Amino acid sequence: MNFYNNMHPYYCGIDLHAKTLYVCIIDQDGNTCLHKAIPASPKKLQALLEPYMGQVVVGVECMHCWYWVPDFCEDLGVDFILGHALYMKAIHGGKAKNDRIDSFKIANLIRGGNFPLAYVYPKEMRATRDLLRRRMKLVRHGTNLKAHVGNTTSQYNLPPHKVNLKNVSAREQLRSTFPDPVVQRNIDLDMAVLECYAKALSKIEWFLEQQARQHNPVHLHLLRTAGQMQS
Repeated sequence: MNFYNNMHPYYCGIDLHAKTLYVCIIDQDGNTCLHKAIPASPKKLQALLEPYMGQVVVGVECMHCWYWVPDFCEDLGVDFILGHALYMKAIHGGKAKNDRIDSFKIANLIRGGNFPLAYVYPKEMRATRDLLRRRMKLVRHGTNLKAHVGNTTSQYNLPPHKVNLKNVSAREQLRSTFPDPVVQRNIDLDMAVLECYAKALSKIEWFLEQQARQHNPVHLHLLRTAGQMQS
C-alpha cells in the first residue's frame, strides 16, 4: 500500500456524500483553518478553496460519488488524492464517528503521511469500467441461476442434467424437466432471466470489445480472459 507523503502548506479532507460535503482544512502545524458542511456543489467548494489555491491538496475517501471531485480539482489546478476505503477504515476507524470527525481525520492522515492511496481511474475510461463491472455482476447472477437449476434437480432426486445452459436449445430442454408444474414454473423463471441475460450481455460484450480497442488494444486480451473466468 502506498501512502501520500508530499508536503503542502494546507491539507483538505472532505467527508464526501451524494448531496453534502464536510470540508476540513488544516495547516502544516495541525491548526484547523476551516471546518464546514456545504452542499455537494462545485461552486460552493471552489469558494472555500479559493484562499488556499496553489497551496492545498484535497483528499477524499473512495466512495461511490467521488468522480466529480478529481475532475473539479483538475480544472482548478488543485492537487487531488483518493483514499483507499478499506485501508482508511482500518487506520482511522473508531467509535467516535460522524461527518465532522471523519473530515478532520482525513485531513490529518494526509498531513501525517498516513493517507493510503487508491488509483484515480482516468475519467475517459470510468464509464467503460463501470459497464464492465455491471456485466460481471450479471454474469455472476446468471451463474447462481444455473446453480439453482442443478440444486432443484438434486432436491427432487432427478437425474442431473448434462446440458450447457449458455445454449438456447439447452434452456428449452429444461422447460419440461419437472413433473410438478409449480417447480417447473420456478425453473422457467430461471430460464427466462437467463434468456434475457444472454441477449443483453452479447450486445454489451461486443460494445466493451470496441471500447477496449479504442482505449488500449493490448489490454483486450485481459478483458477477454476476465470474461471467460466469470462465465
